[in-house]
This record gives sequence, structure tokens and C-alpha cells, in this order.
Amino acid sequence: MYCPFCGSGLHSQNAFCSSCGKDIKFLHDADKPGTSGGHETTMVDELIHKYFTEGHTYEIILDLLTTKHNISMSLGTLKRRLQDADLTRRTNYTPIATVRAAISEEIQGSGKLLGYRAMWQTLKQKYSFTVRRCDVMHLMGELDPLGKEKRSRRKFVRRSYHSNGPNEVWHVDGYDKLKPFGIAISGCIDGFSRKVLWLKCGKSNNDPRVIAQNYIECVAEFGVCPMRLRTDCGTENGLMAALHCSLRSEHTDEFAGAKSHMYGTSTSNQRIESWWSYFRKQRSQFWMDLFSDLRERHLFNGSYEHTNLLRYCFLDVLQKELNEYKQQWNTHIIRPVRQSRCPSGRPEAMYFLPNRFNGRNCGFPSSTQVLSQLESLMPAPATPEGDNDQQTHYEQLQRQSGLTPLLQWESAVETYITLKNMADI
Repeated sequence: MYCPFCGSGLHSQNAFCSSCGKDIKFLHDADKPGTSGGHETTMVDELIHKYFTEGHTYEIILDLLTTKHNISMSLGTLKRRLQDADLTRRTNYTPIATVRAAISEEIQGSGKLLGYRAMWQTLKQKYSFTVRRCDVMHLMGELDPLGKEKRSRRKFVRRSYHSNGPNEVWHVDGYDKLKPFGIAISGCIDGFSRKVLWLKCGKSNNDPRVIAQNYIECVAEFGVCPMRLRTDCGTENGLMAALHCSLRSEHTDEFAGAKSHMYGTSTSNQRIESWWSYFRKQRSQFWMDLFSDLRERHLFNGSYEHTNLLRYCFLDVLQKELNEYKQQWNTHIIRPVRQSRCPSGRPEAMYFLPNRFNGRNCGFPSSTQVLSQLESLMPAPATPEGDNDQQTHYEQLQRQSGLTPLLQWESAVETYITLKNMADI
């Protein structure tokens, strides 16, 4: 047995179709002895009404009845049944006042995104209205002129980022493009000024103690904690979130305490995620190509020994470049963008002089004593056994070989290859 409305198979004696939810009790009643044929007539009328309100032509309705429901009917019979049901497309139009009320209700929700053609279809199917499409177009222009103007541009409207001032929201995230080579990067950016607050590389950006230490050092440097902190749902952010909520628990604003931290998806953390694209184009792509070249030359295979040696040779050089890029970014000019609701200028100036950019400092002063207490309670990042011994061994080999200090990437590459051969790894 099949549902006469949606064509789905019926495997039980349910009173309603499990697919479309329509009442199908009449199907079971029809199987009982002594049941009249009135139910069958009602079923056919409902099917005709359904397909007519969906906007199908007469020929399509007849084919659907035959193909899906095994109901044969002539065109004349179909027209007669439509006339008996008072179903027409060009007469008996629904009053304009009723149509206007329905459109007003629809545009209060997601219907405000519909054009007049889609709204006309909605009125026919959802409300069973008989209405001209041109009338719907004029009514929508009258009731929602701003929405009509936006749709006429045929342009997707995105939500724009808005911030009241520096330290309202700090965005924190990790950068994993260099992780295959043993180097992880952590960054934080202010939402209003786009000032990079920290940009650090290390062995891991998944250790909660490392991320929390970056946060404590940043708050101590600027003497202020942000109104809100935004991160993704990674476990590495848990300790930092707890520290931030603890610092904000003393305040009385609407975002005090636990509300001061926001978890969200990485794609929603748009300020830092957007900034990573600049970082890759202007900096990290060079390092990705450099390390990939070492791997293609069979000088790096991703093993524990190779990763530790590469980190020893390149970590300080990379951190030096990160510091330079951070300084360069914070002093460059961000050009004005028409769609943006945030100011333009140099991040450094926008962060420290928000009054010049129609903003205000939204942060809260942090006590050095409280920060020291929190830092003393925080455990130190774990160092796996053998890492310190290996670093000491590499330092000895470097002194023996008389290699130059690791100041540039060229010297780091030379040191890496030489120590790799000396250590026979």
C-alpha cells in the first residue's frame, strides 16, 4: 500500500503517513466490508487540490494521478472537479487586504528574503490564495521597499562585524600549517583595531598551559583584560577561558563572569581566521615551501629526531620573523572598506587612541598581584623526557662544528643539514 499524497510505501496500519504526515485512515476503512466509495472520492479530490495548489498544469496533474496513484481520469472530468471545488487561477481572486496581511506576516520572518515570485508561490501553496503575481510584486514593494532594493542588486548581504572599541573582544586561535614540521603557532587579535596582541611559535599550541601562559603575559603587558574572549571549542582553550572568567568575576557588567568567554566554530571566529589568510600570503607560505623542499630532498622525513632538530634550528629564527611581522602589521594602514562598520587606520593607533576613531576602551584594568597569583597556581608546560638532552646534544655539536649563530633562515638551513649529518639521523 502506498500513500496517495506522497507516494511513500506504507508498512503498518498507522493513522498518518510517516513521510508526509497526512491522515490516511480512510485507506484502512476502505478495506473493511461495507465501506462506501465516498472515501475514494474524497481522496481523489484532495489529490487534485494538492497538485493544483502546487501550480501543476492540467496535463501534469493527470499524469501524476495515473503514474503515482493509478487513477485514470479525462481532462473534462478534471476540469469539472476543479470547477466543483471552486479552484480557479483567473477568477475569484483572494481579496487584496487578505493577501496584504499574509505577506506582512511572512516578511516578519525568513520570508523577508523571498522575491515576489517565491512569495507568490508561497501564497498559493501555503494559504491556497488565488492572486496575480503582479499584485504580489506591488504589495511587496509597498510593504518592504528596503528588501526589494537589496534583492534588485542581486547581491548577497553578509553580516558586518561591529565593535565598540579596543579590548571589547579578543580573538584567539592556533595556526597549524607548520605542524607537520613540528612547529605550531598561536595568535590573538583585537576585534576593533585588528592589532595583533601576540603571535608566538613553539612545539605545541594544543597544550592548555601554553595558551594560558600567552594570555597571562599579554594581559600583564597591556595591563588590561578584554570584556570578552572568543575561541573555538578546542580543549587547549579551557584553562585560558577559566583564567579570563576568574579575572572578570569581580566586575558587574552584563558580560561579567562566565559570560565573558565565547565558544564558537572556527569559521565564526572571523577576525583571527581572516587574519590568518593575510599571514599565509605574506609570511607562512615561504616557510611551508622551505620545509617542504627539505622533505622533497629527503632531508626531513617527519620522524621524532628530524622534527626535534628542525625545531631546534628554526624556532628562534621563525619567532624573530613573527615578531617583525607583528610589528609591521600593527603599524601598517588598513584601508577603509565600504561594507565594514569598523574604522580604518593603523592598528597601533586605533588600539591606544580609540577616541579618534569613534570608539572607547572596553577593557578592564588588571591587577598585577592577581595575575601573579594566577600565574603561580598555573602548572608549567610539560617537556617530554629526552627533549632537553637532545637540545644540549645539538648545542654541543653546533659548537664543535663552528657554525654561525642562527640569525637567518639560510644559516638555519645550513645548520640543520650539518647537524643532521653529524648526528647521523
